[in-house]
Amino acid sequence: MIKRNLFNEEHEMFRDTVRKFIDREIRPFHEQWEKDGIVPREVWLKAGAAGLLCCTVPEEYGGLGLDYLFDVVVFEEIARCGYTGPGFLIHCDLVATYVKSFGTEAQKKQWLPKMVSGEAIGGLGMTEPHAGSDLKNIRTRAVRDGDDYVINGQKVFISNGQMCDVLVLATKTDRDAGAKGVTLFLVDTSLPGFVRGKNLEKLGLKAQDTSELFFEDLRVPATSMLGEEAQGFALMMTKLAQERLAQAIRSATVAEAVIEYTTDYVIGREAFGKTIADFQNTQFKLAELHTEATIGRVFTDKCIELFMKGELDAIDAAMAKMWLSELHCKVVDECLQLHGGWGYMWEYPIARAYADARIVKIAGGSIEIMKYLIGRDLIAKRRDLDVSSPC
Repeated sequence: MIKRNLFNEEHEMFRDTVRKFIDREIRPFHEQWEKDGIVPREVWLKAGAAGLLCCTVPEEYGGLGLDYLFDVVVFEEIARCGYTGPGFLIHCDLVATYVKSFGTEAQKKQWLPKMVSGEAIGGLGMTEPHAGSDLKNIRTRAVRDGDDYVINGQKVFISNGQMCDVLVLATKTDRDAGAKGVTLFLVDTSLPGFVRGKNLEKLGLKAQDTSELFFEDLRVPATSMLGEEAQGFALMMTKLAQERLAQAIRSATVAEAVIEYTTDYVIGREAFGKTIADFQNTQFKLAELHTEATIGRVFTDKCIELFMKGELDAIDAAMAKMWLSELHCKVVDECLQLHGGWGYMWEYPIARAYADARIVKIAGGSIEIMKYLIGRDLIAKRRDLDVSSPC
């Protein structure tokens, strides 16, 4: 594997801290959380106390003011172990980032210290039953009423939905204006009119709470608006690269981990008088997957580097998300096959990895949307060139 050069000694010391936290606070309990369909709140508080949440939040808001790589370390180590329950990525990489980037001083002081400590859990309320990737067509309404807005509508597939204390909520303040009618709010979920629906039963991500949310004449002060009215869609677009990069990071890490423990499995498993690892087909499959995972890792690390310089654009991030998501699903499928019948048993990590993987082609913008965006951009750039011949 090509040596990674993103991380320094301080990052690796932090990685050791994260691994110890996982071994102590997540590993012994995750199987029960899968049965419960939720991670206890005390885990969030312990993660906050250990410094694992919202690493980039500045010190004046209760954070450590560290660089993005510290968040990356947390995301990678949890993904490496296959523990999909703790919704730290949504909380840190999206919700806290929205507050930090677009919030008023009062909003930052109200929510960021609590998010760093784990006292307040963040959720992102965008997807609706009829509007997934097409966010400009959401129907949740926010209507001005004096110094307040009254919100009515519904969201679905909301990670941390059963637990969240603060929700970045996408609404329509002008139903006829398309993308220009979208407005974001920071919603305190303790307010009357915020109603949690059922904890959804999913194919995978069994320990992660994923919910329907309802807004029934929910009255929020105008001061809870995130950014300005009708700017919501533009604000969301500025965070697409970061969201898609985070998903690529997760997929790159899972692919590597699955290949590693599958290799260990085939070395120890015997059939027809020799180990599964001795068969040429096994060696060819692992060689292909390992090579593609290495390519994916190099690409992902380059995207991280660009992001930290402020140079990662939405199209490069879409390519990373598209390619790594497809690789993620390919790896778990091929590696389950190498496990044979045992790979279909829930007690084996490959079974969990297989069930958890399928969402990555859908969440954060479907694969088809990524392909459309990449292809449209490529064609537009070529049309802008004065090209008389292909040579």
